[in-house]
Amino acid sequence: MKTIFQDITLHSQTMRAKHLILCEEKSDRPTLVFLHEGLGCLELWKDFPEKLCQETGLNGFVYERIGFGKSSPLGLVPRPIDYLEREGRDVLPAVLKQANIERPLLVGHSDGGSIALIYAAFHPNKLVSAITEAAHVFVEDVTLLGIRKAGELYFDGALKPKLERYHGGNTDKAFRGWHDTWLTPEFAKWNMEKLLPHITCPLLVIQGINDEYGTQHQVQSIVENSSGPATPFMVPDCAHIPHFQSQDLVLQSMVNFIAKLA
Repeated sequence: MKTIFQDITLHSQTMRAKHLILCEEKSDRPTLVFLHEGLGCLELWKDFPEKLCQETGLNGFVYERIGFGKSSPLGLVPRPIDYLEREGRDVLPAVLKQANIERPLLVGHSDGGSIALIYAAFHPNKLVSAITEAAHVFVEDVTLLGIRKAGELYFDGALKPKLERYHGGNTDKAFRGWHDTWLTPEFAKWNMEKLLPHITCPLLVIQGINDEYGTQHQVQSIVENSSGPATPFMVPDCAHIPHFQSQDLVLQSMVNFIAKLA
């Protein structure tokens, strides 16, 4: 597999991206596009994108959003209440255009899962399918409790050094942009369920049974309210990061789902 790194510039801000290339020839096969979680970046995916590309025979594309990893710093903290909608509706299409990806198959974790669903709702004819892990479509008490606990670890000093290894100078704004935004009173009313009926592509909706940031009601809402075929998968003995905590099981479920699309 060949790996090519690329900088993508949008409105004078730079995102870092990498292409995972198995097949050099241009074809009508989709490209796996990986969308990271609320505190994620390229490195925090570790080798999972490579494994999924190898198992499916598809090329992959991974990028880190503004304010994460080695991308340009994040501006506003807290972020706008509709920051996820902006990412899925406006930013992701621009990124895919610059990367020359015409048939994306989105793989999104947590915030990335929500962004994948938003893209699917606003651009239903622009993607092949979407796979979500631990996506949120509304705010739950357990979500806010988990974020408060993460905040305690961060401000006590236990979590910050771990994040600095990946985000460097972006660390504080990356964390505060996630933590502070979700804990604002206004964000407690955030809900994107009204967008779900606009999703017509096939979905694989994954969540750990023991997810500390959300309940199975998130999965139920996505499956019941989207208009296309949606397959739920509640992963046993698994928390918020299925592709690490139950990697073999989750990898196989994604491979099987993608094979059926073909």
